Amino acid sequence: MSKAVRNLWFLAGSSIRILRNPWKFQQCNFGSAAHMIKTEKVGDKRNVGLIKLDRPKALNALCNQLMQELSDALVEFDNDTSIGAVVITGAKRVFSVGADVRELCAVEYEAISSGNTLQNWTQISKMKKPIIAAVNGHALGGGCELAMMCDIIYAGEEAKFGQPEVIIGTIPGAGGTQRWLRVTGKSLAMEVCLTGIPITAQEAKECGLISKIFPVDQVVLEAIKTAEKISKHSPLIVSLVKDAVNSSYETFLQQGLRYESRLFHATFATNDQKEGMKAFLEKREPEWTSS
Repeated sequence: MSKAVRNLWFLAGSSIRILRNPWKFQQCNFGSAAHMIKTEKVGDKRNVGLIKLDRPKALNALCNQLMQELSDALVEFDNDTSIGAVVITGAKRVFSVGADVRELCAVEYEAISSGNTLQNWTQISKMKKPIIAAVNGHALGGGCELAMMCDIIYAGEEAKFGQPEVIIGTIPGAGGTQRWLRVTGKSLAMEVCLTGIPITAQEAKECGLISKIFPVDQVVLEAIKTAEKISKHSPLIVSLVKDAVNSSYETFLQQGLRYESRLFHATFATNDQKEGMKAFLEKREPEWTSS
């Protein structure tokens, strides 16, 4: 399995040009480069933002340009009041093989330790709107970390999730060691990160890493359906729900419970809480104002 992972990374890197000054790749001008993601509004009401990683020759390796485009697209969707949730997906064969190894290969310690190298990876955690990862094929290294940054993960039957960084002499750098532990427990987190061997979609479902498995050609459609359901609710309350769950995920239980209680109380100061309950009693659809 490790050999297969190596081959995937080799294929991803074979078509990537090495920059003359790779340690300065954050300042590169990509103005004339081809776009590496595709975005559109989908769903019956066009209220779901769809982002597709589109760097097929490199198996969606997450270079700085792609991550900058992804970050910009997320900001745009987060600021678009017509969008209630976002879906991120890749290709049917591969979600993403992870960080662009050729781009990172010559980065020196001083540059990597500055904290700027992965600066474009933080936008997902800043999103107020829910994000669903629709994963087909391999989600490896940074690709797996990208999926785990999302709020919900749906996977195709042939999907695989793993952290093979140890194979190339490094460790996960965008949350892999931390998120695997919190979701799956210490033993599986250690196994995945120490061996570099990915797990299947079925194993990922069993350990709680993902919530549902679908046929390959249905994953994105099902993710969009769920995003549409989320988009029907009050954007304000949805953001508070997401905030509360993430608080529990990122803090100790008692801190999370106290934070949840404060947010719950705060909802009763909103117009949407009053409208939602009134609409329920009157058996009609609520009219959300996000106030």
